[in-house]
Amino acid sequence: MKTLDIEAVQAFVLTADLKSFTRAAEAMDSTQSAISLKIKRLEDSLARRLLERTPRLVRLSAEGSAFLEPARALLAAHQGALGSFGAGTRRMAIGIGHHIVGTELPLLLRRVSEAEPGVVLQMRIASSRDLLEDFDAGLLDAAVVLRHDSRRLDGETIHEEAFGWMAAPDFQHRDGEPLRLATQPPPCSVRSMAIDALDTAGVAWTEVFVGGGLGTIGAAVSAGLAAAALGRRVTPKGTIDVGSRFELPPLPARDVVMYSSLTDRQARETLRTLGAAIRSTAYGNPAS
Repeated sequence: MKTLDIEAVQAFVLTADLKSFTRAAEAMDSTQSAISLKIKRLEDSLARRLLERTPRLVRLSAEGSAFLEPARALLAAHQGALGSFGAGTRRMAIGIGHHIVGTELPLLLRRVSEAEPGVVLQMRIASSRDLLEDFDAGLLDAAVVLRHDSRRLDGETIHEEAFGWMAAPDFQHRDGEPLRLATQPPPCSVRSMAIDALDTAGVAWTEVFVGGGLGTIGAAVSAGLAAAALGRRVTPKGTIDVGSRFELPPLPARDVVMYSSLTDRQARETLRTLGAAIRSTAYGNPAS
C-alpha cells in the first residue's frame, strides 16, 4: 500500500493556501527549497502534478484542486490521532490592529485553525495603541500592531505595510478646497500620520466623517464622501489611490510588528503560522 508523507501533505496544503513556497516554509519553520522538495516528492509519489509554478504565481493544478480537500481531511485525522491522549485545548488571546487585518480575516483564522486545531483563539481587533497597552498589562498573549515611532523597537517585524490616499473612483476634490477626510477619532496613529503629512505639505483638509472602526471608514470612502489614509490590505474593494491625481503627499510605510510573551512550542508554531498568513495576504506580495 502506498503511504504519504504527512509533512509533505502539510507543505502542499500550506503552499496552496498561502500561495507561496516562502510563506509555507515560514509556517513550517523550514526553507523554501525544502518545502519545494517535499512537494516534488509528493507529486512523484502520486504521479500527479499538484501545483503550477511560475516566477510570480503558485496555483493549484486541476489534480491539485481535486487533492486539496482530501489532503486537509488527512491532516485533520492525523492531528486528531496525535491529540487522542492530549491534555485538552490551549487558549491564546491574540490582538490584531484593525489597520492590519481586513476582509482576509476569515482566511487568516482558517489557516491558523487548520495548522493548530488544538488551539482556541481569543481574537481581539482594536487600535494598535490599545492592543500594545493590553499586551504590556498581561491581558494578551500576543499582539500584532503597527509601529509608528522609534520609541519601542522590540518585537518581531512581520512585514512593511504600505499606505495610500484611498477614495472611490468618482471622488471629487477641487483646487482651493480642503481635502475631505474620513478618519478614526484621536488618538489614532494613522490619523496623526495622515494629518502630519498634509500639514507638512501645506495641503488644507477637513474631517467630514469620523468612524468607529475600519468598516465605517471603508463605507464612507466607498460612498464617495471622503478620502482616507488606509493600508493597502484594508482598502475597500473598488477604491483607488488618488494621491497622485490630487498631488497629495506620499504616506510613509509602517512596520507590522508581533509582540509575544509565549515561548512554548505550540504557541511558537501558532504565531509562526499567523505571521506567515499575514505576510501572504500583504498587498503585492510575491508568490515565491
